Amino acid sequence: MSKASETGAPLPEAGASAQRPGAATRPRSPRGSGKSRTVRKGLSAAAILGFSAALVTLVLDQATKLYTLFVFDLPVKEPVEFAPFINLIVVWNRGISYGLFQQNSEFGRWALIVVSILAAIGLSVWIRRTSAKLLATSLGLIVGGAIGNVIDRLAYGAVFDFIQFHIGSWSWYVFNVADAAIVAGVVGLLYDSFVLEGRRAKK
Repeated sequence: MSKASETGAPLPEAGASAQRPGAATRPRSPRGSGKSRTVRKGLSAAAILGFSAALVTLVLDQATKLYTLFVFDLPVKEPVEFAPFINLIVVWNRGISYGLFQQNSEFGRWALIVVSILAAIGLSVWIRRTSAKLLATSLGLIVGGAIGNVIDRLAYGAVFDFIQFHIGSWSWYVFNVADAAIVAGVVGLLYDSFVLEGRRAKK
């Protein structure tokens, strides 16, 4: 019989490991746990639609402008009847979309550039945060159009407009793909705000 049994001290259970007196027991971490990993959420479906709309708008806008200016050579061939109600002409716009708020000074030109860039950044943040697909797509159209016109201002000093819509002798504004996308985006924003937003609130 061992000394421990003689003194009445309890014997350790079979299979139990000896532990030094005073040693603290450390809690064992769950299997597979290590350093905390930061889970990064990807873009939502709405954000993907929004940024895709912006990219497609930008590419189409710049492609049509470059082709019309340097390949088709519209400045030499204008005016060109493209369709019964559409002519192609050359107009250098120093204002915002559709010729509004013309700026003839360098300060006005750079002011429009800065405002357009800030607006594009703000709308891009909105795209990133929204989960509404139509809203994100509408914002993307505006962002792509704004960036397309900013590129024109930086490259040429003015925006290249070349699509003239007319009915007989009555002529509407001369515009480009970026302008059309911006208008479509604004219409989508209005529809989302006054129609779809109310439906989402009821859910």
